[in-house]
Amino acid sequence: MKSILITGGAGFIGANFIHYFLKQYKDVSVVNLDLLTYAGDLANLEELKSNERYHFVKGDIGDAELVNELFKTHDFTDVIHFAAESHVDNSIKNPDAFIKTNVHGTFNLLNIAKNHWMDAPFSFKEGCEDNRFHHISTDEVYGTLGETGLFTEETPYAPNSPYSASKASSDFIVRSYFHTYGMNVVTTNCSNNYGPKQHDEKLIPTIIRKAINNENIPIYGDGKNIRDWLYVEDHCSGIDLAFQKGKAGETYNIGGKNERDNLYIAHRICEILDELKPKETLYSSQISFVTDRPGHDFRYAIDASKIENELGWKAKEDFESGILKTIEWYLEKYNN
Repeated sequence: MKSILITGGAGFIGANFIHYFLKQYKDVSVVNLDLLTYAGDLANLEELKSNERYHFVKGDIGDAELVNELFKTHDFTDVIHFAAESHVDNSIKNPDAFIKTNVHGTFNLLNIAKNHWMDAPFSFKEGCEDNRFHHISTDEVYGTLGETGLFTEETPYAPNSPYSASKASSDFIVRSYFHTYGMNVVTTNCSNNYGPKQHDEKLIPTIIRKAINNENIPIYGDGKNIRDWLYVEDHCSGIDLAFQKGKAGETYNIGGKNERDNLYIAHRICEILDELKPKETLYSSQISFVTDRPGHDFRYAIDASKIENELGWKAKEDFESGILKTIEWYLEKYNN
């Protein structure tokens, strides 16, 4: 049975992916290495506690001794690397944690994987020829878009926050290990994810939570910042395709083709809550505007045609179907 290291698997996307992956493949076991910082939550994996093919290890991807020991014990054939500090607001207040985890942590994982799988540059140890390191990244490395255009895999990097700068750095380190050492790496850059198990601080869970608690729903600036929204399970299927079939050294952008501005999202969630959980006043009356965050990128949108055309990926959910599933999940979580 193949043993795969998944880092950051207690987080939003990582946890959804582990559920997806173990369901899809019965011949793999997963070791989930997660430090359980603010975004990691073992409740996201509660259903897997009795699964013999799932193992959790609490630890830091930057801890070389621990990561080495895990490689020796489990003889990993692959790494799927989600672990990252990822909240832009937190990166503005505390950028050093983002450099430590996203840059140094990624380097540590890559270097240890290389040493376990390879004898020398472009020379794999016997049986390790197909071992792969899959790096999960973000569209924020490309910076911001104007009112038109899409990010492609050829878009120059132009990160605007400490978070996106740290992710850009990690992308380049992964790229360098392909070109310098011939390591079998692939990178996926995704647009904004939403869906079950997302951290409460993120935009969509915040809107839902504040709405049902009769609190002000905070929207940055004028609410016109635009994101391309990707339902998390669609992202998981895209990651899986790139991991299984992607070409070594390549980058694949995964996007939902669901551009919405923040104000639209707030109003749409309020409209759905008006139907699912009606009250005397409209939920939209709770929407309020707060001071914009520094360096707030105006618009992100991904051209996913490469992964669609080369690997056959297609999103199953549009925003309207995905947001309804998401709201229903959070209403159950918040016991409403």
